[in-house]
Amino acid sequence: MQAMIVPGNGNANLSLIWYPYVKQELEKLGINVIAKNMPDPDLARRKYWIPFMESQIKNNEDIILIGHSSGVVAILRYLENHKAKGAVLVSAYSTDLGDEKERLSGYFDEPWQWEKIKKNVNWITQFSSSDDSFIPIEEARHLKDKLSADYHEFSDHGHFIDAEYPEIISAIKEKLQ
Repeated sequence: MQAMIVPGNGNANLSLIWYPYVKQELEKLGINVIAKNMPDPDLARRKYWIPFMESQIKNNEDIILIGHSSGVVAILRYLENHKAKGAVLVSAYSTDLGDEKERLSGYFDEPWQWEKIKKNVNWITQFSSSDDSFIPIEEARHLKDKLSADYHEFSDHGHFIDAEYPEIISAIKEKLQ
């Protein structure tokens, strides 16, 4: 089994925030984790990120995709055309948030294919926080409804940029049992 961590834009270094913790904990479970720095980290453009993901995943359907912020929208677009075992969405959203950089990313140029996404993944778990300074909680709740995700909402996790979130590991363990 494999997992891939897809960071948010601006995260040029996957050795920061909670990514190393999740990688280490999943490796303890025998899961091979792809945690590579993404191309075009500032804008996180679809035209670079999706091909990069495809080159790393190599059509492996036995993969868990773990995304944070902009990494979530990359995962959702990936799942429109590819299968995966599961998806963990942290600080999720589905609009450009009125932000020029998000608009330029290319993820929001066409309607979402919600039914294809749900069909292409066995399970989706989502983590959001009402005090996220970047993602309005309404965005997260909307996405939860569209995806029928297992949803975990906090009031004190902000944009999930601390070093450890054991809730992510617990949720994955639960899904793998």
